[in-house]
Parts: sequence; C-alpha cells; structure tokens
Amino acid sequence: MRIGVLALQGDIEEHEQAIRDSSRSLGFKVDVVRVKRPGDLKGLSGILIPGGESTTIWKLSQGELMLALRDEILNGLPAMGTCAGAIFMAKEVKDRVVGETGQGILGLMDMTVIRNYYGRQRESFEMDLNLEGIGSVRAVFIRAPAIVRIWGKANALSELNGTYPAVIQDNMLALTFHPELTTSKVHEWFLRELVLK
Repeated sequence: MRIGVLALQGDIEEHEQAIRDSSRSLGFKVDVVRVKRPGDLKGLSGILIPGGESTTIWKLSQGELMLALRDEILNGLPAMGTCAGAIFMAKEVKDRVVGETGQGILGLMDMTVIRNYYGRQRESFEMDLNLEGIGSVRAVFIRAPAIVRIWGKANALSELNGTYPAVIQDNMLALTFHPELTTSKVHEWFLRELVLK
C-alpha cells in the first residue's frame, strides 16, 4: 500500500511518521511517498494534504498538481486534509479579514471554510477535542481556519463553538487542526475507515 503526502509545505515528516505509526498499529506495512508532481499520484491508496499557507501551496503546485489531485480524489482516492488541506477541500472559502479571496481550491467538500478564523499566530491554541468514532485527541490550532457551514453529504465528527473542526464526506476527511503534532489516532482512523474500506 502506498500513501502519499503532498510535499510542498507543512508538517510533511510528521504526517509521514503518523502514517507509519498507524500502519504498524493496524498490522500492515505502508510505503509513504512524497507527492510533488502529478505523476507522483499514480498508484496511491490515499493522500494527506498537510497544513501550511494555502495560497503559497497553490502557487508552488502551479495549479497543475492540485488539479490532478482533484481528479484523483473525485475518482475515489481517499484524502485527509489538515488546516490548509481543509481549505483546499472546501467548496467555499473566505478570509476572516478580506472576505472573498479567489484563491485556488479543489472545491470537493460541501462546506464553507474561513481562513485565519481565530486570528494571527499569537491566537493559536491547543485543546482536547472529542471526535466521533475516534475519541479524544489533543488538537493544535495554528492560525487555523474554521469550517463554519456544512451541507449535503458533509458530516461533522466534532463541533466547537458553532464550527466543525473535523468533517467527513465520502472518501474525504477535513480537519482544521494539526493531529500530526500530537497523535496518530486520526491517521489510524483515516487508514482504517477510508483507505482500507
């Protein structure tokens, strides 16, 4: 089994380690590959889209990689997006300060995300968060977006003051926090519930 990590920016190594730890816990071997070009998507069983600065990631991909990724996910490739990854997966994205941004997105999940919802870096925080089907995790929100509206096929796995830190839709999981910094429980759930099914 091959799991990809979009490797343009963000906690690449931490996601790789969380996937390795999760696969060991589940009793199988996984090859983790870094995805930097459209050709790297071939033969993947799942992909992680890490956090980072979403407009920078889009520019680094020159759009081409992201469009190829979109096609793969639409064709059933299980995907987990954290922070900026959740931004990319949303059908609607706004910025807390400027509103509409026109930034490139994959536009896959029935949800609205507001970038930088909690404010600047100094407003970053950690908390224990209960995720349906996963349990309690330590959630790290770093200049985090918030999923403020879901509809259609999107379902919340948690709620936080009227927002949804974890949302699932079909083969996609979007998280507005960074599980890779504290636990591999979410990655294990992703492998078990979305990749192996």
